[in-house]
Amino acid sequence: MIRDSERHQVVVSMEKYFKNFALFSICLISLLHLAAGKELLVACGDDLVMIINSEISEGDNVNVVWSWKASDARDLPEVYREYMRSNDECKPVDGNTKMLITSSSGGVVLVDRETKKSLFYAHVPMAHSAEYLPNDRIAVALSTAEHGNSIEIYDVSKPGEVLCRDSLYSGHGIVWIQGTETLFALGGSELRSYSLTDWNGDKPGLTMEKSWNLPGAGGHDLVSVSDGRLVLTTEDGVWNFDIQKERFSPFTQLEGVRDVKSVNFNEYSGRLVYTKAEESWWTENIYCRNPDKVISIPGLKLYKVRVLNQ
Repeated sequence: MIRDSERHQVVVSMEKYFKNFALFSICLISLLHLAAGKELLVACGDDLVMIINSEISEGDNVNVVWSWKASDARDLPEVYREYMRSNDECKPVDGNTKMLITSSSGGVVLVDRETKKSLFYAHVPMAHSAEYLPNDRIAVALSTAEHGNSIEIYDVSKPGEVLCRDSLYSGHGIVWIQGTETLFALGGSELRSYSLTDWNGDKPGLTMEKSWNLPGAGGHDLVSVSDGRLVLTTEDGVWNFDIQKERFSPFTQLEGVRDVKSVNFNEYSGRLVYTKAEESWWTENIYCRNPDKVISIPGLKLYKVRVLNQ
């Protein structure tokens, strides 16, 4: 015969089990919904940025759901349409509502995704990447050029005004880690971390905290995989960077692949999307793994691709 105390313990245990099972089920359902979400790819080259539905695109059958072309942006001054003729970054920012675009021809533009209105623009020599920061500020990495080789900070409400800068040879990548409030910047031979200082005032600043020599020559792309992990590319390889351990290691999924210009990786699903230089510095191909396929855009000098999950 089961005693009342034993029966009570069984009931409590079952309640805990089903409660935990319910929580697990909710989490699993959420993950499945996330996995089933439409994956969009943001690609840039020449003076064009486009959003591609990757699920129904393959080969040169490309389903474009959104595009922005600098030469068609009538709200940009004519000289800025020239600055944006060779786009090399196309980051969806601010909850995917805006597109942050840089061009090695010397420009940066923040575009509203719905209206395609230019919300901010600045003349930035050899701009190679940018990041959207708290308080509607923008960090830009400048590569080798007169008045380049640096990181510059702008305010969206003050187009063209540099709030602060720091020298960085061949600036190519820049990433903000919200969880640790750290800005990482990639140069030609080093990776740096910065803290933001006096950020709520009119004269914000950057303080370099640490610097690490790259394991390869010529830094190109920098992305965050998580708050504790970065992935970066050099001319001769692709690398992980463990932020806590301050350690580089080979990115085995692209071991032996050179001249990767952009990389995007989901460490939970194993989804990988990247571009690599095949014609001088550019390509016509976007490479996808898990599942594997190639999306081709003939006639476009494609540089970078980013992933936008709906």
